[in-house]
Amino acid sequence: MEQKTQQTELKKACINCGAELKYQPGTKNISCEYCGHKEEIHIDENGFEELELYPYLKEMGALKHSEEISMLHCKNCGANQHVEENYKSLHCVYCSMPLILEDAYKEDWILPGAVLPFQLDQKKSFHIFKKWVDSLWFAPNKLKKAALDPQFTKGLYLPYWTFDAQLKASYSGQRGDHYYVTETYRDGKGKTRTRQVQKTRWSPASGTISGFVDDTLVKASKQKAGRIPRKIARWNLKLLQPFSSSFLRGFVTEKYTIPLKQGHLSAKDEAERIADRWCRQDIGGDTQRVTSMNMKLSEETFKHILLPVYVSAYRYNSKEYNFFINGENGTISGTRPYSFWKIFFSIIFGIIVLGLIIFFSQG
Repeated sequence: MEQKTQQTELKKACINCGAELKYQPGTKNISCEYCGHKEEIHIDENGFEELELYPYLKEMGALKHSEEISMLHCKNCGANQHVEENYKSLHCVYCSMPLILEDAYKEDWILPGAVLPFQLDQKKSFHIFKKWVDSLWFAPNKLKKAALDPQFTKGLYLPYWTFDAQLKASYSGQRGDHYYVTETYRDGKGKTRTRQVQKTRWSPASGTISGFVDDTLVKASKQKAGRIPRKIARWNLKLLQPFSSSFLRGFVTEKYTIPLKQGHLSAKDEAERIADRWCRQDIGGDTQRVTSMNMKLSEETFKHILLPVYVSAYRYNSKEYNFFINGENGTISGTRPYSFWKIFFSIIFGIIVLGLIIFFSQG
């Protein structure tokens, strides 16, 4: 691979008023929020480029298809995030602690091959968040007040690895076919009764399966591992667009912290689960046993992709809470605090009401 560093333009000024152009969610445009000027995002007609895996595992992506970006590290929660130069007041999207511009540093990353652009704008995501907060029982008043301020909801692109491969595996095992026999027994009263009992007839099985494993999705952010709720971590990857830095304008981008090599190991584990499932389908019958399997992957490629979420960080009684909204489909999930006093007074009120009911019923 020849050495090459690709630069991306993350900030672009409006030709009319000089303000920054930002990505307009749900479109293929960047626009000026001051004068309304729009420009169409140029998308590579050649589509995605799948990168050959093993040269990158050897070189760790330090050569072509890599670039240098400016990063800020949150000293409170450890998140690494890229933000655009024009941000005046910076706070971590995960824990809301201040970020210091002077602490910015340069770092290489493997250039994203694709991005799923935000389909919901901040106004829509804020409405979803506020509606969810309003539906929470015993939520602290401070939380409800925070839900009234859009600055608490920020757009974030999350890094993921995707892996493609041709899979082939040979296996041996057993096929189980159910059959039923009539069994006689005595019930609790001593009466003779019959019942159908399921049995399984096992027979040896072996064979070979093959197929294409497409877009195995693996988290690429180590510091936030497990913090993005599984409920919202489902995106329609058919909406992926060839990477353009224009889609990042106006949003924060988190840099991957799980190395490609580690992501590949997770993808291999998923490939083994897929191979086991294919083997069982090939065996057939009512149940199956796979006693041995020899799996091989070939023509392996990968992409570094970015996926959209909105994050709202909130601190209550010195504890941190996060709320996440899928930036493509609007699914929301998160942890929430409870107000001790609201619960306490509700219990007292319930006791009083119950006491009045008992008093008047006896009268």
